[in-house]
Amino acid sequence: MSAYLVVLGHRDAIRWVLNAQRMAFPATPRAELRALKNGDRLYLYATRGAWKNPNRDRGRVIAKATATSSVEALEQPVELAGRSFTSGCDLAIEGVVPYPGGVELQPLVAQLEAFPRPEHWYFYLRRALVPLSRLDEAVIDLHLTNLSVEASLALESYPAGRLSRSHRHSQTALLHQELSGRDLSDHAHSTEHANG
Repeated sequence: MSAYLVVLGHRDAIRWVLNAQRMAFPATPRAELRALKNGDRLYLYATRGAWKNPNRDRGRVIAKATATSSVEALEQPVELAGRSFTSGCDLAIEGVVPYPGGVELQPLVAQLEAFPRPEHWYFYLRRALVPLSRLDEAVIDLHLTNLSVEASLALESYPAGRLSRSHRHSQTALLHQELSGRDLSDHAHSTEHANG
């Protein structure tokens, strides 16, 4: 199985992914989206601009999840943070760091094979998925595991505008309905290209 860093660049996208336990992707013909499959491990990364205060915030890994389906085309696109997402997959979120915590990425990049040129590490984040090696996983897990709690316990710590329980259920039901006509593979998260 493969592993990826999932780049989330907007607070609405982060809340949607954590609540719906789904990822959504824009219509981007990247090889890693086509390759993403059931059982792959995903590390959710919130960019420093995701919470609209980049002077205060830092880019952090905030959650770990496993893809529980392949990526499929949505019959109806999902609109998030002013963007349209046309494919998606199911997630099982294994742990979430309560807001505003997380594993700051920048201090770790020199140890991660995903960033062969650490001085330009933020350039590698200009995509929805960044492939991670087994070593990269081990480094991130070493810092993430002790910070994470069950998703249900962490969600209430995330800032204003979080989805209500009823809205959350209706969103999830809608997306399952949209995925009923599965004919493609490969968020959905709302991924935004970000500055780390």
